[in-house]
Amino acid sequence: MNKIMRMIPLGIVLLALAGCSEKDLRQAYEIVSASVDEVPLTNSEVVAALKDSLSRGISKGAVSASAKNGYYANPRLKIEFPTEVRKVEKALRKVGLGKDVDRFVMQLNRSAEKAAIKSKPIFIKAITSMTIRDAFDILNGADDAATQYLVRTTGDDLRKEFLPIVSDTLQQTSATRYYGDIVNKYNQLPLVDDVDPDLEAYATDRAIAGLFVLIADEEASIRDNPAARTTELLRRVFGSLD
Repeated sequence: MNKIMRMIPLGIVLLALAGCSEKDLRQAYEIVSASVDEVPLTNSEVVAALKDSLSRGISKGAVSASAKNGYYANPRLKIEFPTEVRKVEKALRKVGLGKDVDRFVMQLNRSAEKAAIKSKPIFIKAITSMTIRDAFDILNGADDAATQYLVRTTGDDLRKEFLPIVSDTLQQTSATRYYGDIVNKYNQLPLVDDVDPDLEAYATDRAIAGLFVLIADEEASIRDNPAARTTELLRRVFGSLD
């Protein structure tokens, strides 16, 4: 019946229903509505919707993270003292150098904030290469399937592109110098083992991880909150999961 209804021009349907009772009209409306709802999603619709939602999430996340205090004031994103040298922080605070540590942490986050906005084209490049299979796997996958797709497809290439940006911003904000001063002061303390972790790699990984946190938030919002689906295409594609 549904297939037949889709083949009948709307004008003919309206003429045929002109003399029907209210009950008949309601039944006919339900049939037509069901036939429309059952039209399967096309490949192009799914791919377009996923690219749109990812692009929106990336744009919003990059803008949020790159704002002043985007990392520093966000407990979920804030880049703390490197875990492997946390003992350095504790030791320096004990000898009255807490302000040096705090200044370094703030500048470390400033470097991530300055670099964040420049990550957008790297993510967009990964989105444009999305295949039909990728799109359907994301649509029907876990709640963070789109975010994990970006994690997989950017990977080492993203870090390779992002590292020079982070390195430059670390230099611009003097975070590298602050860190060098802190480590040197720690290494001069008696009875401690010297430390010298890779600050640029650490900051790069933490900055990227923070962006993925924000992208995952946007993905969850679009999947779970119909009000966040701001286009008809997003409503149709993600509505199919409700």
